[in-house]
Amino acid sequence: MSQAPAHPRDPLVPSLLLTLAFMALVALNLAVPAQPYFDEIHYLPAARELLERGLYMNREHPLFGKQMIALGIALFGDNSLGWRLPALLAGGLALFASMRGMWFASQSRFAALAFGILLASGLMLFVQSRIAMLDIFMASFLALAAWQFAAAIREPETGRWRLALTGIALGLAMASKWNAIPLAILPGLTFFFARLSAGRRRLFTSRRGVPIPGMSLLEAGMWLGALPLVTYALTFAPAHEMKDTPFATQGLIAFHREMLALQTQVLDPHPYQSNWPDWVLNLRSVWYLYENVDGAQRGVILLGNPLTMLIGLPALIWCAIAGVAQRNWAKIAVVAGYLASLGLWLFAAKSVQFYYHYFPPHFFLLAALALALDALRQAGRPIVAYGILGASLAIFAFFYPVISASELSGPEAFHRWTWLSGWI
Repeated sequence: MSQAPAHPRDPLVPSLLLTLAFMALVALNLAVPAQPYFDEIHYLPAARELLERGLYMNREHPLFGKQMIALGIALFGDNSLGWRLPALLAGGLALFASMRGMWFASQSRFAALAFGILLASGLMLFVQSRIAMLDIFMASFLALAAWQFAAAIREPETGRWRLALTGIALGLAMASKWNAIPLAILPGLTFFFARLSAGRRRLFTSRRGVPIPGMSLLEAGMWLGALPLVTYALTFAPAHEMKDTPFATQGLIAFHREMLALQTQVLDPHPYQSNWPDWVLNLRSVWYLYENVDGAQRGVILLGNPLTMLIGLPALIWCAIAGVAQRNWAKIAVVAGYLASLGLWLFAAKSVQFYYHYFPPHFFLLAALALALDALRQAGRPIVAYGILGASLAIFAFFYPVISASELSGPEAFHRWTWLSGWI
């Protein structure tokens, strides 16, 4: 009774240092290969046309991610460094925001930093931070939204401006790629059901009760419902001045009809296509690059960390059970996020799917693992917790040559890293 209550230390500084170290490692060799590779061949021409107010290209995706690539070209030049610097910055934001979100959700210094280490060494974030694709922008703004929403609940006195940032970030995530939509609706649903559970007689206007005292459900709906949609719509403004767009002649709804038609068209099979069971079990990779470029044999493989992608699955189940039993909302949230982001692909009418669609779910999977490692540490098994983090870093180091486009020994070098037939 006489002891002072525990006050866990905010891991802000180590989170920032880890983020800077990750970004420095991503920056090494960033301009290699010097020519576009994998889906850069689709997004770079679209970004150039945005700058020139030219043709409407890459019609199946929203504009914001391509606008970010175009900004990199405008600021740093139409070269491989200019194409990829926005992705590097977005990757740094995704990592830092993820750690901050975990801190505010769990108040565990260890869980926040462990999450950062698992993400940084998980292979997928590293690869996506080095290529001019749309997924990294979607993920970075989803992570920013998660951080601000968790912080608004933890610090209600900052709730208003944090929910406004949450709404803007959700809008920009959806404007990068539609995959963000199932996650974008979760904060609003969370607020609604939390306030409903509080049993307020004036459900929509009462300012009392969880999750943010002092804010009504109507106001929260403005920040988490209306603001994301307005933000999303505003990102399409440049399309009004582009040639051959339905936006200019028929409006935003017609624009979206065309996008939806292109998203659901039946495509020819692709040698690297896969589906969600392959992603969950880490059975199918995508080689973004494997050829002789810039004077050497080089490769870039998109693959999940073979250790953490698998042991994250029982950690996710543990989070579901422990979250309900303990009424621990951080654990419940990572399970809900995983199911929402993966569940999209159980029903999506997209004929060809790839492992990079598992990018958002993998954040929640590793968050569950970070929480499980924290529980192991608190239960008197720190060697296991730190050992798994060390093993994740060691696997990252082993795969580094084929996630960084480093020089390889020759055309047959890939055999060293392709442990499964689905990784070839």
